[in-house]
Amino acid sequence: MPAYRTATEEETIALGEELAGGLPSRGVVLLIGNLGAGKTMLAKGIVKGLGAAPPEEVSSPTFTLIHEYGGGRVFHVDLYRLEEPREVATLGLDELFERDALVLIEWGERFPQLLPDRRTEIRLRALPNDEREIEVTERT
Repeated sequence: MPAYRTATEEETIALGEELAGGLPSRGVVLLIGNLGAGKTMLAKGIVKGLGAAPPEEVSSPTFTLIHEYGGGRVFHVDLYRLEEPREVATLGLDELFERDALVLIEWGERFPQLLPDRRTEIRLRALPNDEREIEVTERT
């Protein structure tokens, strides 16, 4: 499992852009980490790397729950505010998983029963001095 370190928001965005090249055009990517770990910064880079939107147009979907980029090529989902699997079920994630798109999900690890077994998991961990440790795992 590859592990990376970044020291600034710009480096985290650049890493996301680099990682985008190795992600499938259709699939699910979980962005896993505590508040402030850099999940949205990494998502900005992934979305940019896929050519779906510039980083300044990518924001956390904390209140809207789902943002769409690149005409439906990338969806960015945030499940932080949801408590119950039934609440998540109302979002129509199954429909997103069927689309020819990459689905980035923050806080998805809270609802593993609703996720496809085959997915990419990117774990972000905040370290001292604003550094981040980022590990990528493929689950099949």
